[in-house]
Amino acid sequence: MSTKPDLKTAMTDLLAQVKKELPIYDEDTFVCGPESNCIGCPKKLMELVESEVSYWEYSVSNGHFPNFEEIRRFGKLCKSVKRGLSRNGIV
Repeated sequence: MSTKPDLKTAMTDLLAQVKKELPIYDEDTFVCGPESNCIGCPKKLMELVESEVSYWEYSVSNGHFPNFEEIRRFGKLCKSVKRGLSRNGIV
C-alpha cells in the first residue's frame, strides 16, 4: 500500500515535473511570433508559469509550504498553459 506524499513533497514533485515538461528556460518560447499564428500568447503564458515556479521554489526553500488548494491551482494553471502551448505547436 502506497502512502500519499506530504504537501511539501507534492509541491516539489510538481515543480520538478513542470520544469521537465514545459520549456520554461527555453528562449524560443519567450519570443512573440506573428500575431495571426498565436492562439493565446505563449510568451505571456510562459512568463506566468516562470513567475509561479520561482515563487514556489522560493517559498518552499524558506519553509512556507502550500496547502492542498494552492497545489491544485498551480497544477491546473500548468495544465492549461501546456494545452495553450500545444495549440501553438511549442510542446
